[in-house]
Amino acid sequence: MLTISNVQFKQSFWQPAVLLTLGFWLSASVILDWVIMPSLYLSGMMTQASFSTVGYVIFWNFNRVELLSAAVVLTGVLALSKTQVSWRRNGIVLSVLLLVIALLDTYFLTPQMSAIGLHLNAFDAETTIPATMNLLHGGYWVLEALKLIAGGALLNCCWKQEA
Repeated sequence: MLTISNVQFKQSFWQPAVLLTLGFWLSASVILDWVIMPSLYLSGMMTQASFSTVGYVIFWNFNRVELLSAAVVLTGVLALSKTQVSWRRNGIVLSVLLLVIALLDTYFLTPQMSAIGLHLNAFDAETTIPATMNLLHGGYWVLEALKLIAGGALLNCCWKQEA
């Protein structure tokens, strides 16, 4: 008597979870970086006395969502690497890179930019942005670009595995 095993017919839960999480995370990053922050900047946020506090609150909340998303993506990729050989190297490297970027944003860049922003005087017309702030903003944009590239590559890998 032959028995058919249906182990091979079960679809992994982790692949759709990684797809959905990456899609949510990357789209939320684009909305925050290209819609919300430019809108606040153009509306005069930089001239307000509490601009650094508002920015810190926004990014504090968003960074926690990023950490959770990075953890779900890394967990999913590690689970998928046990069942699919093609996920072993590239997927793990990209997902660890995404986690490192989220950790740097959360525990280094956001607190540093907020601390520098607190020392700016909104009532002083001659206040200039310190060079350190510009350096941190540049680092933030490099990390954001790297996050979008790595996340897009991982999303592409996951999408191709799904089809």
